[in-house]
Amino acid sequence: MIKCLAIDDEPLALQQLAAYIEKVPFFELAGKCHSAAEALAILKNDVVDAIFVDINMPDLSGMEFVRMLQSPPMVVFTTAYSEYAIEGYKVDAIDYLLKPFGMDDMMRAANKVKRQYDLMHTASVSAVDENDAIFVKTDYKVLRIAITDIAYIEAMSEYLRIFLTDKSKPMVVLLSMKKMEERLTGKGFMRVHRSYIVNLNCIREVGKSRIILTNGAEVPIGNIYRDAFNDYISGKFLGK
Repeated sequence: MIKCLAIDDEPLALQQLAAYIEKVPFFELAGKCHSAAEALAILKNDVVDAIFVDINMPDLSGMEFVRMLQSPPMVVFTTAYSEYAIEGYKVDAIDYLLKPFGMDDMMRAANKVKRQYDLMHTASVSAVDENDAIFVKTDYKVLRIAITDIAYIEAMSEYLRIFLTDKSKPMVVLLSMKKMEERLTGKGFMRVHRSYIVNLNCIREVGKSRIILTNGAEVPIGNIYRDAFNDYISGKFLGK
């Protein structure tokens, strides 16, 4: 399912937009927001695949809102003013819905979103190559990452967040934790929790129930992974 966020400051328009999203068989409504501020709060804590956002909103317009996002989801703009269409495409919008629009218009936009979603998620992460790097498909791009640059990986539902040593904002990919664990086997990584894989070379400090990494991040140690991790640490001690 493609998780979508509906954003419109007009209550009736928001209600109609949310109803249309819920009628699309491959969409899941992740939330309804009356302002960009509400949407930012959701995007901070949840992964959303697409946003349907009105351009003409008070305080912060839909256009300004999208431009301030470092890694925006797929965007479909809605507005009553056709002159905004060209400006909308300048920020790589998937589509543009002119109010008032019907379910046929929504399905046209939805199918464009699905085609882009399928293209982005056909294979999110490659196998590790001979130079110890992986290729990651995220944010409409394919990026090459040296695995030594990965500090840790966190699972979020069907997505993974990859945190790099030199960046605070993670990359988000559609992949299972099990598949990523298989990719990194024997490459200096260890799964220490059902939701975390760490780069063993990035460990700065180990406590009873947590690991502190060189970038300051704290990662919990899960009970079922504790013995294997403690065995690894014990094997690194010098002397008796």
